[in-house]
Amino acid sequence: MADESGFQLKGSAPERYERYAAPFMAPFVEAILDAVDLYPGAKVLDLACGTGFAARAAAARVGPAGRVSGADINTGMIGVAAEYAPRMYPDIEFTVAPAERLPYEDAAFDAVVCQQGVQFFPDLDAAFAETARVMRPGGRFAATAWAARDLIPYFVAQYEAVEEHGGKELAADYEGAFSGTPERLSAALRGAGFHDVAVRQVTFGIPFPPLDAYAPGQLSSTSWGQAIVDTAGEDALLRAGRTVHTRLAGHTAPDGTATLPFTANLLTGIR
Repeated sequence: MADESGFQLKGSAPERYERYAAPFMAPFVEAILDAVDLYPGAKVLDLACGTGFAARAAAARVGPAGRVSGADINTGMIGVAAEYAPRMYPDIEFTVAPAERLPYEDAAFDAVVCQQGVQFFPDLDAAFAETARVMRPGGRFAATAWAARDLIPYFVAQYEAVEEHGGKELAADYEGAFSGTPERLSAALRGAGFHDVAVRQVTFGIPFPPLDAYAPGQLSSTSWGQAIVDTAGEDALLRAGRTVHTRLAGHTAPDGTATLPFTANLLTGIR
């Protein structure tokens, strides 16, 4: 169905994630790749790769002599990642696997990156221990996790929409996206044997297309949006999207576009 904004719910959630997460993922992908100092020929793992944003960008940096792998527990995400993999380099190897049990040999990678995944690992200590196992000594690790929600106006608005249209229990689940605190991440990475561990905040102003159509689309690509659809139908999702748009009215230009700040914690360490 479509509403007056022209938004129409179509495609799978991973397909919508590939489309709607791209605007605010791109600069953070570049930040984690810069942090691991990739070079031509490097071997890189994109951990919790989703639809492969970081893997594709890494492939462009390491070139044909390099190797890029991507692992994610979500089969649908891996399917979309494989579909969008570039063909100008050797194929990126995408694999369905949890972060705590990776199907790679010891010391297989020069670098491991993780874009917005570490805060969702059910056992962060086990995931980082496994990350250490598959990295060579001296290899570099970098990950991002969203900073506190109140630093990111878009997520403040989305949280309020999820609570209003999905209920308090679903809104409580939403808070998990912001659980990647500097203290939690750095302690777990040090516990896995990494050194020179550091966390710093990075902020980018992200330009968005008209929010009346973008907001419900982006929400539909998340587990919270899917829960709203499953329990209350597509109309509820569209209403939630309008709530996000309304809450961000003060940031919106006359043509409906907006440039919004997004802040993440950037975790780095050396194996």
